[in-house]
Amino acid sequence: MSESLEALRAQLDAINEDILHALNRRARIVEEIGRLKLKQGINRFDPVRERAMLDHLVSINEGPFDDQTIRSLFKQIFAASLQLQKKQHEQALLVSRARKPENTVVYVGDVAVGGEHPVIIAGPCSVESEAQTAQVAEVVAGLGLKFLRGGAFKPRTSPYDFQGLGLEGLKILREVANRYDLRVVSEIMTPGDLEVAADYVDVIQIGARNMQNFNLLKAVGALDKPVLLKRGMAATIEEFKFAAEYILSHGNPNVILTERGIRTYEKATRNTLDISAVPILKQETHLPVLVDVTHAAGRRDILLPLAKAALAAGADGVMIEVHPDPNTALSDAQQQIDLDQFRMFYQELTKNVPVFI
Repeated sequence: MSESLEALRAQLDAINEDILHALNRRARIVEEIGRLKLKQGINRFDPVRERAMLDHLVSINEGPFDDQTIRSLFKQIFAASLQLQKKQHEQALLVSRARKPENTVVYVGDVAVGGEHPVIIAGPCSVESEAQTAQVAEVVAGLGLKFLRGGAFKPRTSPYDFQGLGLEGLKILREVANRYDLRVVSEIMTPGDLEVAADYVDVIQIGARNMQNFNLLKAVGALDKPVLLKRGMAATIEEFKFAAEYILSHGNPNVILTERGIRTYEKATRNTLDISAVPILKQETHLPVLVDVTHAAGRRDILLPLAKAALAAGADGVMIEVHPDPNTALSDAQQQIDLDQFRMFYQELTKNVPVFI
């Protein structure tokens, strides 16, 4: 009896090996199909094809497994095959770390983003005047930092809110940045403004509301200028990566990803900072990752702990809004910090990270 049992078990072991080899042969064919579908722009999942395969298998089923069990088993195989194709597709992306294992360092002139030292990008939400912008720039430069942010074109929820100074705001940013040897980061909202903006801006920002403005993504992809891409307020990490892929696929490899919080049911903050996005993006892509603590929080009192958390999670830097007198700001007054608060913010961060640029 023992010999009979062992003989049957040996047969099972051999069949298990046959099944394993057959599954792997099937997987290799699935990968080839995935490559062809990717080239042809065909969706990975074909429900009509899946149903036809299941119906055929059930029609030739001789038991003892019943038809429902056969359907369940093969659905698991089909689902695993789709996951294999998805992984294969992600590894083929230009943003994928599987495709480019080493970190991308984005150079803005001679300043590196994603290099040895983290960056702090600071400045007012909106450029309101030359004097206001210069006050902030003087403090930023005095701390040894290299980036000045400021909004000239402002996408506002209400059409009646301050929309920015437009071209005049870009001219102010450029003049002040030149005076203090700073690099300008500013949002551009439409492809038609890119040509003129290129003369004034060192890093083009694509805001959260424009993360899936595909014409804009393609247009900045054709430029030889760094792009700071913010995650959309309701975007998944996968959608965020695909937005960056648009830019890289059109020829521009100099993309800086920026997590700025996502919209949830929570009302205590303007958005909910998805801190887990930082290590995931660093693990799955080779691009620099920043965190915009201002828009994540929407309030001044928790900016420092959010910035510390971002850096601890592996971020290559933080963005923060600074205004000489936040209470009089023409936009987002409640979330900007004043100059003294910014100095304290910087001093606290340097206790853990001695050098920022």
